[in-house]
Amino acid sequence: MSTISKVLEQRALQQLRPLLLSFSNFDTYQSAYRAGHCTETALLDVFNRVFSATTDKKLTVLVGLDISSAFDTIDHNILSRRLHGEFGVTGSALAWLQSYISNRSQFVKLGLRHSLAAVSCTSGVPQGSVLGPILFVVYTSPIGDLIRSFGIHHRQFAMWQIFISQISTKIYLH
Repeated sequence: MSTISKVLEQRALQQLRPLLLSFSNFDTYQSAYRAGHCTETALLDVFNRVFSATTDKKLTVLVGLDISSAFDTIDHNILSRRLHGEFGVTGSALAWLQSYISNRSQFVKLGLRHSLAAVSCTSGVPQGSVLGPILFVVYTSPIGDLIRSFGIHHRQFAMWQIFISQISTKIYLH
């Protein structure tokens, strides 16, 4: 990504982030992209839940999920529908974001002389982009609701999720 692209994306992010954060669809357990929610707060929450469960003699299962090539898997149509239908992005802002993610191509270049032919990118967001991470969070926003529907606590940070399941039956050790 060029420097000018990143500057324009940063300006777009400054306007987009408050809108996205104002919707209940932006998961309250999403750490990152919000003030006061960082790696440390996510880890403190996870450790607190595990230690509390241990104190209460409950079995706790901790599962970490790191999604490989996460930004490459974003379906443009689904992302557009979520931006509009679940986060209220409309008009020129939606049109700009759709233009930003669609009709892109990429190629590999080695030195000054060697490069492969450009190929069309039919999914994903640009690697190294300023908007990529928050667009990924919008894209994956329904996952939190699904996890909670099973009574499982989770914590998300950018592209990874931690699932914490506390089994309500107490375990007694002899």
